[in-house]
Formats: sequence, C-alpha cells, structure tokens
Amino acid sequence: MTDSAASGQQPVFIEIGEGSASRSIAVRARAGSMPGLFWLGGFNSDMRGTKALALDAWAADQGRACVRFDYSGHGESGGALIDGTIGRWLDESVAVFEQFCAGPQVVIGSSMGGWMALLLAREIARRPGSRASLGGLVLIAPAPDFTEQLMWNGFSPEVRKEIETKGVWLRPSQYGEPYPITHALIEEGRNHLLLGSAIDVGCPVRILQGAQDPDVPWQHAFALAHRLPSDDVVLTMIQDGDHRLSRPQDIARIVAAVAEIA
Repeated sequence: MTDSAASGQQPVFIEIGEGSASRSIAVRARAGSMPGLFWLGGFNSDMRGTKALALDAWAADQGRACVRFDYSGHGESGGALIDGTIGRWLDESVAVFEQFCAGPQVVIGSSMGGWMALLLAREIARRPGSRASLGGLVLIAPAPDFTEQLMWNGFSPEVRKEIETKGVWLRPSQYGEPYPITHALIEEGRNHLLLGSAIDVGCPVRILQGAQDPDVPWQHAFALAHRLPSDDVVLTMIQDGDHRLSRPQDIARIVAAVAEIA
C-alpha cells in the first residue's frame, strides 16, 4: 500500500457547532461502492497517518467509498486540542458520518477512535432514520474509557492536583511534544464511559491489539471483548505489536480484518 491514492485528494471543510463553539472540520471523502470505510483516528493523531492512508489506498484499489476526517484540534481541522472533549469529538464524528456516509459502513477506530466507534454505534442505533448504517467495526488498540481507566486512575496525586488546580497538565509523549490533559477532558469523559456494562453494537467486531502496547494494555482489549455480547467478535493478539500497529505486517492484518467483514 502507498499513499499515492490520497496524495492528490484535498479536504473539504464543514462547520460544526454554533457561535463560540463553532469549528471547521476537515474531511476527505472518496466516492465508491458499499460497504464504505469510515476512519476514526486516535487522540492527538490525524487522518494522514500510516494506517489511514493505507486504508484509503485499499479502498481506492477496491473501488470502495472511504471517509476520513480530523477531530477539532487535530490535523487540518480548526480549534485547539486543549478545548477538546470526548463529547465534542463524538458530535463531530456523528456529524461527518451522517453527512458523508450512505449505506453500510465498516467503521475503523484506532486507540481513542475505538472508543469513538463504539459511541458512534450507540448514537446511530438511536437514529433509525439515518441513511448510513454499521456493517462492522474494526478496532485497533481500542481505548474506551481511557480518560478514566488509562489516565486518571493511573495519575500520581501530584498530577491529579495539578489538573484540578490549574485545569491542565502537559503530559510528556514519546511520539512528539507534550500534549495537554485538561480537567474538562477528564470530567466530561465520565459522561461516556462504556466498560461498566454490556456494549451492544449490533454488528461484527474485529479487535487487533499489540501485546507490547505501552499505552493501551492488552488486558484493556480483553475487558472490552467481554463487554461485547455479539457472537461475531474476534480479538487478534499481535504478540510483538506496539500501540501504533503501523508496520507493514500490521497494516496487512488490519486490511484483512476490514476485508473480512466488508
């Protein structure tokens, strides 16, 4: 796979929200046959990453529709990362899905995008009049409830105090510059927690998880799989895989999982 299929594709921009909450969201939508692909990226990631481009190239080769976008504060979209919350990014995900997708879609969510995919599935189920539907979920190192389970619960008392008193803590990252973890991100995330009960998405689910993932432990993927009541749930453990799962062999597994349910 190469990024040649995506290199000439320019984004379109849509406005989401009103007044001071308005933000410009960058979307790349490729026309094609169904089921289409709908990409949901990770926290502090964007739609031009290795996995997103590989999936777009595969969609182009197969003549499939493919939609990618950047959350506000990410990539080419407007807004600032520090203003983001799970609910805000979910609203954007739903708006893009409803505006750019029609017919069955395979939703691919990476890391935070896995949480978004599950929340999107719940929202779409509540909107029976939607012109787009879910044909399946492919979740890559999915991180549902990460603001609580993988962040807040693991933070030291000093970090928690800084978030509570200053409203933000700059978390060091092995992938680049430190990024903000805000009090609003943690607090608002509690409105969207999923792992405390069954998660009925009503479609096939494929989960790919790296056993060497330092950001989302493999136990998190097992906990999610146990919450999915559907019979058609497959968890693939990649023994030497990290969090990104962007190596050629990882990309091949992701594409195979998409093709299996697409």
